[in-house]
Parts: sequence; structure tokens; C-alpha cells
Amino acid sequence: MAFFSGPVGVATKIALLSAANAIALWAEIVLIGRHRWIPVLVLALATLAIDAIYLTQHRAIPAKFLVPGTIFLLAFQVIPVVYTINVAFTNYSTGHILSKPQAIAGIKSNSLTEAENGKSYTMAASRDKAGHLVLVLLDEDTGKTYVGTSSGLRPIARSDVKISDGNITAARGYHVLQGTELTGLDKTLSAFTVPVGGGKAVEPQGLDTAVVLEPTLRFDARADQFVRIKGGTVFRDNGEGSYVSATGEELEPGWKTYIGTKNFGHIIHDPLIRKPFLQVFAWTIVFATLVVLASFGLGLLLAITLNKPGLALQRTYRAILIIPYAVPAFLSLLVWQGLLNDDFGVVNRAFHISIPWLFDPWWARVSVILVSVWLTVPYFFLVSLGALQSIPAELVEAARVDGAGALQVFRRVTLPLLLVAVAPLMIASFAFNFNNFNNIFFLTGGGPQMGNSPIAGATDILISYTYKIAFAAGKGQDYGLASAVAIFIFFVVATISAISFSRTKALENLA
Repeated sequence: MAFFSGPVGVATKIALLSAANAIALWAEIVLIGRHRWIPVLVLALATLAIDAIYLTQHRAIPAKFLVPGTIFLLAFQVIPVVYTINVAFTNYSTGHILSKPQAIAGIKSNSLTEAENGKSYTMAASRDKAGHLVLVLLDEDTGKTYVGTSSGLRPIARSDVKISDGNITAARGYHVLQGTELTGLDKTLSAFTVPVGGGKAVEPQGLDTAVVLEPTLRFDARADQFVRIKGGTVFRDNGEGSYVSATGEELEPGWKTYIGTKNFGHIIHDPLIRKPFLQVFAWTIVFATLVVLASFGLGLLLAITLNKPGLALQRTYRAILIIPYAVPAFLSLLVWQGLLNDDFGVVNRAFHISIPWLFDPWWARVSVILVSVWLTVPYFFLVSLGALQSIPAELVEAARVDGAGALQVFRRVTLPLLLVAVAPLMIASFAFNFNNFNNIFFLTGGGPQMGNSPIAGATDILISYTYKIAFAAGKGQDYGLASAVAIFIFFVVATISAISFSRTKALENLA
């Protein structure tokens, strides 16, 4: 401590503050470029406050210790929660991730189609002297040559372009990309267009051909609507991030916007979501409750058994019971997935049975509960063993002197005192298993599939169901709906935990 209290400590503090200020300055530049003025102001004030706190010598000493914890609390707890709540009230999903101007530009680009009697070009992707991507083009009908950029088409002399075997191999003033230089360029080329007037554009078709495309939709900025050029179908902003026609036809992409409580309404009113949601919710309660009660009961039984003094190989038994707790859970789950396989699993072969542990809905639920109990018992064994050893021996002895039998001692003395210490941990374990994504995902993947739902499986709990909604439902990812479900999960767990913790006070009074 003395070493860091002198000049070394001051130098270290200055170095760390300099690094923090450099990062803050970089973030300020990025935010200013995006015109995010409120975050710019907040970041500037926070940086100045941190500098003021740590540059003082004897003042604000408590703040010096509180600031790091507060920053991590905001970064890893408060901000993710606030962001999740914010997303829950939006339509953030596949096809709705852009801003509205970006979506309009995307719709215009998507509406381009090959023009009737349009020109075709032999094309070579190239770079100009500044390194910018351009297209060297040869009109297949007239033999004229051009250079296409993002701002338009410009003719160049035919003699400046070298053609071999029908391909453009060189162009004066430009570097024609060939071979490995074209690797990974397909996505860039597919998004590259050369405007030629009248809404038309030259667009690459592969790596060596380009065609003239014309729009099928016209955007009316004043009326904020798209109109189909052939047929006159009108697509208007539906207020939910999409341009939609009167018949329900939707243009893609859409844009991210606030839609109020509609995501929560989907959970309640949409039968495709409501029915499996209620089934998944009921199974989640059953799963978490059975795992906690069975694990606690078995762990307590083992703790009582192995707490007796003089038991042979006592330490060996304790070590063996802790092994499932010491091995990473995801590895154990993958091992159990193989052991329970109905075709070549060790369990079926060892007992000469044929049980579809992972492929029948009810057996899959049994498998998930058994494996989760196997993983959780060591935790409750350790907790119960420690709690048993903390119970004063004179209380047990007094009860025996008063004539209480072993069962009465356990029910009247041991269990109440044990629950005072263990009940809060049981509540925490319930909350953990309520959101135990790993056990479901690695063992059954939520399956097998339920016949009445394209998303939910027989062993899905709410958190795995939320994952599937976010990454596998509908047209793709639906982060808004998944965030709404996540908020619902929070309130359910918070309510159950609050009620359970209030009940533990009765246990304390009883003890």
C-alpha cells in the first residue's frame, strides 16, 4: 500500500484517468457524429465528475469507492433492464431494424426490376485512383464503354478498355479487380447501383454482368406513401413501421418504431401465442417447483445421513456427492443427452429397456426434472449440511430429555431452524430454475415439438420459449415480443419471491 501511496500511485491514477478520458473522448466523437446530444452531455458531465472525484486528495473518499461499483451497476444491470423495457414497446424484429428513411431507401432499391428492352453490360468491378469501387461497363449492343459510380454513368474511350475472351481485363486509370481480389465482394456489388435517370439504375448481376433496372414503385414524399407504377396500388404508413396496401400487402423492409402495448396484447389475445404461452407457463411453475422440492428433500436426507459422527468413509461419500456440482453444468447436460438417447444411450442399454427419454413429451419432462435434480442436489446437500451443523446441540438434547422422539425432534426443532437459513436459498433456487435456460436448451432443446404450436416444445420453459420467439418465430427474430415476455417473467418471479420472502418471517418467529 505504501508503494502505491507515493509517486507511483499518483502516476498510476493519472494513467488510468487518461485512458478513461481518451475512451470518453472517442465516445463523444461517435455520439456527436450521430447527433445524440443528450448522451453527449451526460457523458461529458460524468467524465468531469469522475476526474474531479479522483483528482482530489482527501475529499470525496467514499465516492472514490462507490463510483466503480455504481458504473458497473449501471452498465450491467440498470441499462440492460431499461433497454429491455424500451424494446418491449417497439416492433423491433426482423424486417424492422432500420430507421424510416433507411427503410424508404431499401424499398426503393427492392422495387428495382429489369427494364423491358433494357440494356445489358459486360462488367468489371474496379477501383479508381482513390480506391473507390466503380464499374467498368461495355454496352453489349453498341460496343460503347462507360464507368459507373454511385453518382452516375460516364462514358470513356473504347481504346482505354482492354477486352479478352469477352471479359474486361484492364482499363486505363482504373484497377480491374481479378481473382482473389473479388473474394467477399458479392454483397458489396449486389448493393451497388449506378443511377441513369428516370428512376432507373444499372445494377450488377453477379461478378461480370450488369443490367438496367427500373422501379416498380414511386414514392410520394408529400403524402408519405408508395404507389405501384403499374396498377396504382397505394401503400400507406400503417403506424406500426410498415407501408401496407388496403388489401394487407406489406412492403419490406419496415422500420423500428414504438407500438405501445401491442406486444403485451399479442401475449393475451393472439391464440397462436396465448395457448402455448399458458401451457409453457404452467409447465415452468411445475418444473421449478418440483426441482427445488425434490432437490431440497434429497439433499437434506443425504445431509442428515452423512452428518452422523463416526460414519465410515464419510468424507469420501461427501466428495462423491459434490462431483455433479463441481463439473460444468453444460458438459453434464451434454453427457446426459447422450446417456438418455433412446437408440444408443447407456441408460436404455444398461437396463434393457426402450424408453424415449428425450423424444416423448412426458418422458422428456421426466428426464429434464431428473437431470435438473441431479445437478441441484449437491447444492442443497452442502447448504443443508452447513445448516444442520449450525443448530445448537443443546436444543436437540433438551427436546430428547423432554421425551421427544426422533421424528418430533426433526419436525419441531431441526426443520424450523433449518428452514430459517435454507428457505431464502430455496426461493433463490426457484427463481434460478424458473429461468434455467441451460438445462432445457442443452438437454432437449425445448422439444419434442407440441402439435398445436409451431414454436413451443413440450419441455420449453418461459425463458427458452422467449428465446425461440426472439430467434425462430414468424418471419425471423421478434425482439419486441421477446422483451415483453421477459418483463412478464420478471414480474412473475418477483411476485413469487416477494410472497415467499414475506413468509420466511413466520419461520423466523417460529424459530
